Amino acid sequence: MAETGKLPERMTAIAITGPGGPMVLRPEERDLPQIAANEILIRVKAAGVNRPDVMQRKGLYPAPPDASDLPGLEVSGTVAAIGENVERWRIGDAVCALTPGGGYAEFVKCHAGSALPLPSGFTFTEAAALPENYFTVWHNVFERGALKPGETLLVHGGSSGIGTTAIQIATALGSKVIATAGSAEKCETCVSLGAVRAINYRQEDFVQVVKETTEGRGANVILDMVGGDYVTRNYHAAAVEGRIVQIAVQEGALANVDISRLMTKRLVHTGSTLRPRSNEFKATVASALELNVWPLLGSRRIAPVLDMIFPFREAWRAHERMEEGDHIGKIMLDVA
Repeated sequence: MAETGKLPERMTAIAITGPGGPMVLRPEERDLPQIAANEILIRVKAAGVNRPDVMQRKGLYPAPPDASDLPGLEVSGTVAAIGENVERWRIGDAVCALTPGGGYAEFVKCHAGSALPLPSGFTFTEAAALPENYFTVWHNVFERGALKPGETLLVHGGSSGIGTTAIQIATALGSKVIATAGSAEKCETCVSLGAVRAINYRQEDFVQVVKETTEGRGANVILDMVGGDYVTRNYHAAAVEGRIVQIAVQEGALANVDISRLMTKRLVHTGSTLRPRSNEFKATVASALELNVWPLLGSRRIAPVLDMIFPFREAWRAHERMEEGDHIGKIMLDVA
C-alpha cells in the first residue's frame, strides 16, 4: 500500500446503531479501512444520500457480507492510499466513486475501477452526487433498456436523483423524455431539465398522457422504481417492442399482471440491482460513463440537481428530508 503523510489510525463515521428512525444514525469512532491490492482509500469530502441508505437504516437492506456495515454508496474526495496493484490513481487525485458501503465516514475504501475523475469544473459536492445515479441510469436505461436517439423514455419519479439524471442524459443523447412526478413544482423541474411532458401522477393518468404525447405509440423504454400496480399500467403505456426496466419496488414487489399484453406487444421486462454486482461489472460501467457521459458533464450540458446539503454529523436530518418526500434531486452530506 502506497501512502503519503501520516494517516490517522481512527476516523469518525456515521453508524446505524440499530434498526429504526433517522435518530439511530450517530457519529462514532472507527478504525480506518484496510485496503486490498486492487483498492484505493479515499479521504471523503462529500457523500450522497440514497434511498438504499434509508432502507439499510430501517433493517430492510442489509449490507453484502464483504461490505462495510456503514451506510453510504457514493462519495467524492482525494486518494489517500493505493493498493499495490493499482496503476491509474495517484495519491492526491480528486475522484468520485461508487462504494459497496461505508461512505458516511471520513475515509472509505473502494475498488480502483469504481472510481472516476471529477468532471472538469465540478466541486466535490457536485461530484459526490454522480456515482450511484449515473451508474444506475447508464446501465439500466442505455444498456439493459437499449434506449436509442429518437425513442421515447418514460421515467417514473422524474424529480428524484435517478429521475433528474435520466431526463438529462437521455435528452442530451437525442431521446424524448416523459416523466411522472408528484407535484406541480416537481413537474416544472422535469420540464426545465428537458422532459417534453411531465405528468402529475396525483392528478393525471400517466398511461393516457403517454399515449396522447406519443400519438398512440407508447414509450419505447420505461424506467420504473415504483412496482406494485404500476407494472400492469407500464405494460399499457409501453410501445410495441418496448423495454421496461425495474430498479426498485417502492409500492410493493407483488403485482397482478396480464401476461398476454407482454406477449402481444413483444415487451421485455427486465431489472437489476447495482450494489451486489461484481467489481469488474462496475468498472465496465465506469469506463462507459467516462467515455459517453463525462464530456457532457465537463461541458455543463448536464449536471446533478442538488436539493439540500447537510453537515456530516447531522446525517439523520438528511434521512428525514428524504423520507418527507419533498426533495428535488440529490440530498448530500458535507464531510470535510
